[in-house]
Amino acid sequence: MLGIARSSYYRIKNRKPSQREIENQGLSVSIKRVQRFMQRLGIASITYKKFRPFGKGTSPIKEGKRDFSTTGLNQKWVSDITYIPSLRDGWCYLSSVMDLHSKKMIAYSFSRTMTTAVVRKAIQYALNEQTTSPGLILHSDLGSQYTSEELTTFLERQHLRLNFLLT
Repeated sequence: MLGIARSSYYRIKNRKPSQREIENQGLSVSIKRVQRFMQRLGIASITYKKFRPFGKGTSPIKEGKRDFSTTGLNQKWVSDITYIPSLRDGWCYLSSVMDLHSKKMIAYSFSRTMTTAVVRKAIQYALNEQTTSPGLILHSDLGSQYTSEELTTFLERQHLRLNFLLT
């Protein structure tokens, strides 16, 4: 009818107004001004608090003490997972257990998948190779493999205490 394509007409008709057009229509109001007016009128926007499954300030996992001193072997171990790039398989994962007194690797496990099983195998190998006593502490980070229920129940059955280190 006007000699303009329908898509062009609606694109122009439905566009957002420019900043200049908005200012020409009336008041220019900043966020601070709106906040002041709302405060004077005693009104507030509806805000939703972030969901916290364990309540405010509580967590199922507490950071342990960073005491790495030992007087003998097999008192404290450290475990972690290392990512290893591979051309053929993509990423591979190495879980290792180190004794803090001797600073030597006492066990490791290698896998193509980063699951709790690779961590559990490394710890099981360490328990099979070393003579341990009750009260052995295993330090680790908060990785999902270490915080899993499967691993924590396994460690409880083996009488190992798990200590999480927040980085």
